[in-house]
Amino acid sequence: MSLESSGVFKDQKHHAGISLSTKDVDTGAQLVAGLTSTLHPDEALRIRRKIDKHIMPMMCVLYWVQFMDKTTLGSAAILGIEQATNLTTNEYNWLGTVFYLSYLVFEYPQNLALQRFPVGKWMSINIFVWAVALASHAACKNFAGLLVVRLLLGVCEGSITAGFLIVSSMFYTRTEQTLRVGYWFLMNGTAQIISGFISFGTLHINTKGFQPWQWLMIITGLITLILAISFWFLFPDSPTNAWFLTPDERAKAVQRIKENQTGVENKRFKMEQMIEALTDPKTWLFALFSALDNVPNSLTNQQTLILASFGFNALQTTLLSCVPGVIEILTIFTGVRLAARRPNSRAYVGAMYFVPSWLGILLVNLLPWSDQTGLLIGQFFTGCSVPGFVLSLSWLNSVTAGHTKKVVTNAIMLSAYCIGNAAGPFMWKTQYKPRNHVPWAVIGACYVICPILLLVIRAVLARENKLRDAEPVDDEEEYVIERITEDGKRVEVKVDKEFLDLTDRQNRDFRYVL
Repeated sequence: MSLESSGVFKDQKHHAGISLSTKDVDTGAQLVAGLTSTLHPDEALRIRRKIDKHIMPMMCVLYWVQFMDKTTLGSAAILGIEQATNLTTNEYNWLGTVFYLSYLVFEYPQNLALQRFPVGKWMSINIFVWAVALASHAACKNFAGLLVVRLLLGVCEGSITAGFLIVSSMFYTRTEQTLRVGYWFLMNGTAQIISGFISFGTLHINTKGFQPWQWLMIITGLITLILAISFWFLFPDSPTNAWFLTPDERAKAVQRIKENQTGVENKRFKMEQMIEALTDPKTWLFALFSALDNVPNSLTNQQTLILASFGFNALQTTLLSCVPGVIEILTIFTGVRLAARRPNSRAYVGAMYFVPSWLGILLVNLLPWSDQTGLLIGQFFTGCSVPGFVLSLSWLNSVTAGHTKKVVTNAIMLSAYCIGNAAGPFMWKTQYKPRNHVPWAVIGACYVICPILLLVIRAVLARENKLRDAEPVDDEEEYVIERITEDGKRVEVKVDKEFLDLTDRQNRDFRYVL
């Protein structure tokens, strides 16, 4: 039952100068309105475990597949795609860039669609389209064909990380989000490992007229297609209608995240929240971090080429490309666990993981070219900084309230991610090979600025918390909606402020996690 049909919010009520109507309240308000009982911790734990059981495996598998799919270009490079399609170095770099350019252009529309349509169904449609686009790589004979399918991949992937951030905030508390975002993001590392073994296997497929890189595209495309169908039928759109929860459990699932003060979702786009997102300094601090932290992500498609330049053959390079995946899994897992265990430590933990990357950059640039082992170790060390970005994703999600504001800030954050990823490939020019000192210098600069930005964000949010702590408590206002009972009577029930779809600025009781 929609809020419009079930009740009318009292427009005469005001909070911080904001007049609220029925359309303003969160979708979860209807489920928890009038509840006075406290949710027992054991029951909350049971609900969380049930949610974990049904959505975390699917989120993890999808994030593994989407990362594997977008990095097939790097794997295909060692399997012969450049020679088969007559790609120049510049054209190969453009294929890496164009993916993120289309991601960037369509990121805001994708976020609007995620607000307007059921999240699970919208993601399923995008997964299906990108499965077809991925398999179509195998039919491409030149740069133009590959450019088109890479464009389609970028368009579709814009829905995944944004959708997962929304789903994570719907189902989990802020501390739980730190862990869950880390868990599905570390599947990027798993993807590198599995992709490496799939590439290794395709190297041994000898089919007349069909090369190993084409088999890689077909195999990964089929895996993605199966996942698209599974998502359509099994992935929930919201805790308010999750198929695996009973009506009572849905109310408890919403009640469980009350402490977030961010609600579940609101399907109405609010222009005032968009303006607030655009004028909020923390939005742009997170965006700047996202852009700079992802310039080095161009290493994803350069990894196999760099390893090959160290003197390893195709077979060794394919197997060694699995190692960065292991490093990513270990660093993300330990990083999010540490941040969740120590309250308000996100910035410190994220900054700490940049230190090994600095060491790796120094090794790659200063060791003699003949030191194959040292160069390899240095190359692997450069991938240790990933927890910084993972923590920033969950952190931004936890310090932003108001569904439209959350959608807009997510779009800006991920658009900045695209800008960094799109710019990165152009560093890797032929004249810089084999040492690539210029690209490594740019990466080093980014890795110096990024941890500083995390600490600046923490200082800004901590200052705002202190200002709010000094403000007088205002709990006089009460908000109600009208609900129609089973016997047809209209009764007024109280709605907690946490479910009014207020932004983090409007709700002065909101406190920023650090």
